Amino acid sequence: MDTTFIDELASAAPTPGGGGAASYVGAVASALASMVGNLTVGKKTYAAVEDDVRATLERLALLRNKLLALIESDAQAFEPLAASYRMPKATPEEAAAKQAALQLALGPACDVPLIIMRTCAEVIDHADFLARNGSKLAVSDAGAAAVLARAAVVAASMNVYINAASMDDEARADRYRAEADRLIAEANERADGILAYTMDAIR
Repeated sequence: MDTTFIDELASAAPTPGGGGAASYVGAVASALASMVGNLTVGKKTYAAVEDDVRATLERLALLRNKLLALIESDAQAFEPLAASYRMPKATPEEAAAKQAALQLALGPACDVPLIIMRTCAEVIDHADFLARNGSKLAVSDAGAAAVLARAAVVAASMNVYINAASMDDEARADRYRAEADRLIAEANERADGILAYTMDAIR
């Protein structure tokens, strides 16, 4: 097994960090949901939903690739932010330049985690469909995929909140926080429903 990402995550290097980890978990959730779909196609019992399951598999593959790419995007978005924190501030001019660089970098450092959140929320939707329509033998895996994707949504939000808190423009910060709040609320509601459905089915 290739443990490169896990080893890098465990190291003292600043990236990958929480955003990259959230994206990775989202990709794992997508893969697990895809397993449910792949266990469903070709089975006579599920012939009526086969086309929808195949379409779901295609979408999950796209989401998985996107989430894996977002690991690097998150690291790239963090680099200017980290650089701004390292800038000197011994003089008023240096302090002003540092603050300007920081404010410029905070936007992308919030934007990428929000994309991760939205992408993982889509994984939850597909896990929901597969939990209710896919192979009953794998309903627990669909439920697990939804729970993992929900965790990834919440984990990615933490980067949004911590970076929004450093913004001078409070209205801008509030917009980022409001979007993260909305995504978390929707993910929680959807994942809670899938979890309840799954537990009912397997207990």
